This record gives sequence, C-alpha cells and structure tokens, in this order.
Amino acid sequence: MIYLMLLILIITIGLFVWGKFTPDIVALISMISLFLTGILDATETLSGFSNPTVIMIAALFIIGEGIAQTGWTAMAGKKFVEWAGKSVPKLLVIVTLGAGVLSGFVSNTGTVATLMPLTISSAWSIGTLPSKMLMPVAFGSNTGGLLTLTGTPPNIIASNALIEAGFEGFSFFEFALIGLPLLLIALVYFRYIGYKLLPKNTTNNKPVNIESTLHNWIEAYKIDSGYYRLRIRSLSPFINTKLEDWHLEKDFNVSIIRLKRRHPNVLKGISQFEEFPDTETELRYHDIITVKGETEAINKLMITFRLGLLPLEPITDELKNNLINQEVGMTEVIVNPNSILVGRQYKLGEYFKRYGIQLLAASRNNKPIEEKEITVKAGDAFLIRGTWEHIDDLKKQHENLVIIGSPEGMAKNVERLSTKSYIALGSLILMIVFMVFKIVPGSIAALISAGIILLTGCVPITKAYKGISWTSVVMIAAMIPMGIALQKTGTAQIIANGLVDYLGAIHPVLLLGGVFLLTTTFSQVINNSATAVLMAPIAILAASSLNLSPEPFMIVVAISASTAFLTPIGTTTNAMVMTAGGYKFMNYLKVGAPLLLVFFIISMILVPIIWPF
Repeated sequence: MIYLMLLILIITIGLFVWGKFTPDIVALISMISLFLTGILDATETLSGFSNPTVIMIAALFIIGEGIAQTGWTAMAGKKFVEWAGKSVPKLLVIVTLGAGVLSGFVSNTGTVATLMPLTISSAWSIGTLPSKMLMPVAFGSNTGGLLTLTGTPPNIIASNALIEAGFEGFSFFEFALIGLPLLLIALVYFRYIGYKLLPKNTTNNKPVNIESTLHNWIEAYKIDSGYYRLRIRSLSPFINTKLEDWHLEKDFNVSIIRLKRRHPNVLKGISQFEEFPDTETELRYHDIITVKGETEAINKLMITFRLGLLPLEPITDELKNNLINQEVGMTEVIVNPNSILVGRQYKLGEYFKRYGIQLLAASRNNKPIEEKEITVKAGDAFLIRGTWEHIDDLKKQHENLVIIGSPEGMAKNVERLSTKSYIALGSLILMIVFMVFKIVPGSIAALISAGIILLTGCVPITKAYKGISWTSVVMIAAMIPMGIALQKTGTAQIIANGLVDYLGAIHPVLLLGGVFLLTTTFSQVINNSATAVLMAPIAILAASSLNLSPEPFMIVVAISASTAFLTPIGTTTNAMVMTAGGYKFMNYLKVGAPLLLVFFIISMILVPIIWPF
C-alpha cells in the first residue's frame, strides 16, 4: 500500500510539472486514483469538498469581489500607483510588504483574496504584467503569517503542541522574532532576484481604463459639448413641481440627465441622487440638475426658470465623477441588422423605463448624429447610460445588440465610493475581528462576511459566482485527500521517523535542518496545517529523546510548513494566483527554490540563537 501511495504521489507531481492538463483536472485524477486503488474510502475521497478551508476560500473570493465591485480596489490601486510612481520595483515592494503585514492579522487566503484584484489593476496601470506581481503577493502572505501567533494555522498548531507536551506556548508576537527578518529577506529577494525570474505572462485580466474609454467616447460621439449643471434658486418656479409640468423636451429641446439633492432626507425617502429623472420626479429648492442641450436653449431655460449656472469639471472628470459610479455606468452598443430596434424612432437624452437605460449619444458611419430625434438604422452605435444590472439585462433581452467593451470591468474600476463600499469594507473588517478574537471559526467568519456582501447587494449573486476561481477551489478540494492518504498509509510517518533518527545522533543543528527539510517537503504537496500536525509530535519526541529544548524545533516546523514555494498546490495562496498570473508548475520551482534555500540558511542561523537548544 505504501509503494502504491508513493506511485500515485509521484505521478500526480509529474502531471502537475508536465502541464498538459489543468491543475484541477490533475487533482481530480489523483483523488479518484486514491479511491479506485482502495487507499481511501468514499467519505475520505470526497472530504475535501466539505472541508472548511475550501468553503472559506470560496467565501473569500466573494469578499474580494465585493471589495473590487464597490470601488476599494480601484482606489487602493490608484494609491499604490501614486506611491510607486512609474517604478515597478517600488510597486513590487509595496504589494509584497502589504501582503506580509496584512497576513499577520488576517488569514493568508484572506490577504491574497483582498490584494489580488488591486495588484492586478496596479500592475497593468504601471505598465507591467500581473505575473510579475502576484507570486510575490502569495509568497509574501505566506511569510507574513509568521509575524503573529494567529497569522497562520501551523503557528497555532506548534504552540499548542508545546502546551500539550507540558511546555510553555509561544506568545502572540514571538514568531515575529524570526518572521520579520524572513519577510525583509523576501522583500530584498523579490526586489533584486525574484523579479528577474518571474515570467512575463500576458493574461486577459487587464482592467478597463475609464479615462481612456471616456476620451474615446468623447472623440467618437462629441459628447464634450452641451452638458451643463444648473442650480434651482429660491425664486425658481421649478420648486415643488414635477418635471411633467414643464415639457422641457418639447418646449426647450433640453434633456434632464441627472438630479442631485442639496437636501436629501433618508427618513422621507428622498435620496441624494435621482440618477434617471422621469416625469414624476419632483424638483426642490437648491437641487442641482445635469442637463444636455444647445447653449442658446440652456440660456433660455436659465432665464425662464431662474436657474444658476455651476462650473463643470473637465469633461472627462465630469462624466466619470457625475455620470458613472458603482451603481450606474455607461457603455456603447451597436445595432445589428436583425434587431427589432431598426426603423424605430428615439430621442437623445430620453430615459426608457422599459429597459432602464438613458440614450446619451449616437453615431452613424463613425460620425456623431446631431439630430435630437433618430430613426435607427443597422450599424448605428449608441452611447447609453443605466445601472450596470440593466446594461447586462439589455444584452440578454436583445441578442441583436452588441455591447462594446467590458461594462463589468469598467464597473470594478470606478474609484468613487458609495454606501455599499463601506458595507463591503465593514464586512471585511468584521471577518478580521472574528478571526483575531476567535469569536467563530475562520470559515464561518468568511461566510458571514460574504453573506452580508451578497444580501446588501454589494455584489449581485451572478457576479459573485463569476468572481470565484473555481479552478483553484476544485484543485484544493481534490488535493486534500492526498494529505489524508499520506497519513493513513503511514508513508509520512515512516519517512519522518527514519530521517529524524538518523540525523539526531549527529548534531542538533543537523536534526533541526532535517526537520526543516522534511516539513517543507511535505508542505509542497499537502496542506500546511496537516504538515504541522504530522511533524509537531515527531519533532517534540526527537528533541525530548536528546534532552533538547523543543522550542527551536517547533519554530522550525511552523516556518517550514509555510515555505511551500515550489509548487502551486502547497498552499491555497499559491493556487489562488496561479490562473490570474498565468503561472505554470515550473514557474513556482524556478522562483521559489532560491527563496526556500535562503530561508533554510537564515533559519538554521537565527533559530538556535533566538531559541537555544
């Protein structure tokens, strides 16, 4: 049985290295093989899919999507770019250090799920590729987990093993004595060596550049003219009336695009913005209305209704700040010859309740249409405005309308924050509090936060499911049984006992090194928690038999269990960035091997000094 187990393990690793099949398929093949050979029963084989870690990872992807959809990712990415300037090395240090520090207090998977979207966005913005940044984020989070007792499960396992053996456990920040030097070494490594070894993989996750998109629309549709912001003064006849009372489209040829309340009242149901004013919209004192029309018509409107003219920002900023947000966006559509819209007449600036969209501008044969009323022809292009949800629905309702670009990608790159932005951030903070103070298990904390994000509409459920990297989730779930099989067959125990018995008779440092190498070997292919559980009692037994302090051995178990730098399956963080960075199995080996060697040397030097034998 042991030889069969080793054969399956070797074949699995070989398939990962070969790269012919996707990682999730390889993991599933491995999982099924363990069942068919009788090593695991059905319950053990499928245990990974009910494992709390797998559920937590899926929930963390939803939380990360919530942070991205509500503007925090775009804002943080902008700050990262501002701090880094045009320096790729600076950005590399910022994201790696950020991952390391955050993972000291949040789970490694939570850290990567939070930082991955903004790292991708920042990388593209600064002119580099996500593949040059994502692996440092994953490795930085693994290393940063060594800063605190709760930073990563192996730390807790090592400390609890000491307590159960009758020794004193580690204090909350004691791990930082070795974790901080290792994190700084990781920063230096990626800054000067690792970056050169990282691949240049072009992926399809480039974020939409809103400024560039808006500039193209301004050029194509000439929407930089005719926009004005007007304030309703105290003597205006508009006050306390409805738009249907005035026939502004007919009498003034002016379209009302948006309305902002100077005096919103949540208790009375008066929101700050009326994104799509209609005939029932009431006008109040000090309201600010965004209108579109000819200058002469606007002047007539201002005089007739005693309105004040407010200054506009540069048109690109005006559109981005006042017409686009996390709820409402703009996109471009092209009418196919078979569309039912061909031949129908529509007015520019009109809001169509049936579709939930506003028609802002039109173009025909690459030339802007200036007429107010348009008879639709095949090939016409329209610039529309509506909620992101309605834009998505429009594509489903009209199969002969072509949506240009990526509205969903554009939505994620809106920097302006809304109420839902703070709900999403609050959910993330709530998860962190639950984890730090151990109020509920980590998987439950992640599920609660993900549930809040979904229930409050920070992310629509359909988009939340799209945001989950199912390849990573399935791969991790299918590989968990491998760890069970290694322990069940006794393969791991036999290898561990033989190596420890042989090295322990020579010198404590050699034994320490043997524990490190054996632990890190296991951590490359099985869960780091399972690795720590397996190695902790062996290390304590070996230290006690030689009358040595178990503390340095437990520290080394914790360190080496978090050094799964050689494979994408060693830790969930490695798996999470694999698809987004376009990494292959050999990329991890090439970049991770030098870092692992440095960690090994530094640990063998510092650990016996800080925690004497």
